[in-house]
Amino acid sequence: MRITTLCYIENRGRYLMMHRTKKGQDENAGKWIGLGGHLGEDESPEECIRREIREEAGMEVSELRLRGILTFILPKWGNELTFLYTAKGEDGPLPECDEGTLRWVPKGEIAGLNLWEGDRVFLPMLETETRCFELKLVYDTDGNLTGVLSGEGDYSRDV
Repeated sequence: MRITTLCYIENRGRYLMMHRTKKGQDENAGKWIGLGGHLGEDESPEECIRREIREEAGMEVSELRLRGILTFILPKWGNELTFLYTAKGEDGPLPECDEGTLRWVPKGEIAGLNLWEGDRVFLPMLETETRCFELKLVYDTDGNLTGVLSGEGDYSRDV
């Protein structure tokens, strides 16, 4: 199982999002996601997310907070354990990124973007949950969300 990090950086009611359009063989191709990536050798999740944010957006963040632990079951790409963070970021010019295009997106517009269906489950939780939550998001080989299991044990096939 791969171990990854993901962060939604907030500034003035917006999240910094990446439209994944530049990387070949990308499981996130065409999707809008937060910033993050794979843990390097001997890295903690916090060290990883700070490094990924510097590499992808050229910024340091404040108020970094672990918000959730996500288990993605992805038959086509391999399963993934993801540490989900939020942070505060500063305005400024966004650099070119070799993985996609960076853009500050008003939170009210995010639902209209091409997102993974599981992101539609946990993004609202970033606004309402104060505790660290746990979710298991199960996808089929076509990338369709087929199940959600929360830390409380609620399983739903009607997603």
